[in-house]
Amino acid sequence: MTHFIRQARPNDVRAIAALVEPYAMRRILVVKELIDYFEDVQEFVVAVNEEDSRIIGCGALHVMWDDIAEIRTLAVSPEHFHCGVGSAILRALIERARTLELKRVFCLTFEVDFFARHGFYEIEGTPVGQDVFYEMIRSHDDGVKEFLDLASFKPNTLGNTRMMRDLEQNS
Repeated sequence: MTHFIRQARPNDVRAIAALVEPYAMRRILVVKELIDYFEDVQEFVVAVNEEDSRIIGCGALHVMWDDIAEIRTLAVSPEHFHCGVGSAILRALIERARTLELKRVFCLTFEVDFFARHGFYEIEGTPVGQDVFYEMIRSHDDGVKEFLDLASFKPNTLGNTRMMRDLEQNS
């Protein structure tokens, strides 16, 4: 099975939502409305099966501040587990972060070993200064609130691990 990674397009949104839905139902990924995927489509890349042009994976890069972004909604269809699809998506998102001259990428995940193999490490607390914290706390984005580790905001993140990767030190 071969696949390629490309920028998501609006006509991919329904396939992305369908791919994510089983994970969201099991509270592994955040539940989103279809409109949210359309509004955020420019953040997504997709993995496409070369044989049938079907979307078999997705992931998003959400910029949070001038030096950091979050890897979000990384999902792979179960029949394509252990085929390198998730790793290819993650590499593409990290490359996009580098292109944007970001210094760090963050994720909130149950897949600690997967992200650790890609240079991520576990974090505690809020990895930004107080001045940035006070700016970021104004965000309406749920992921930013999770990043800030706000105890009052944990919609479906119990058991998730907060992880970071420094882009300058990891090639």
